[in-house]
Amino acid sequence: MAEQCSHLDQVRKVKPRTPKGCEECLKANMKWVHLRLCLSCGHVGCCDNSPGKHATKHFHDTQHPIIRDFDPGDDWGWCYVDKLMIEPAPKAK
Repeated sequence: MAEQCSHLDQVRKVKPRTPKGCEECLKANMKWVHLRLCLSCGHVGCCDNSPGKHATKHFHDTQHPIIRDFDPGDDWGWCYVDKLMIEPAPKAK
């Protein structure tokens, strides 16, 4: 595991594509536990505690490395590639 995320240069200023929930869960009428925002494209997906695990699936489909928690009041990110928690969540420069 990396000690520092090596993908911070890929963080973009994104607008959530579905600000009210997980894109895939909304389409399939599924429920989610927590939401994650892709910091490369704005995809909103559900966490790995949710049945769909759509945020992780999005990473596997796109290789977009960094997400942030999309729940109100939380401020942390995760790099899938480096397997690293980032606190506070990274912001676009």
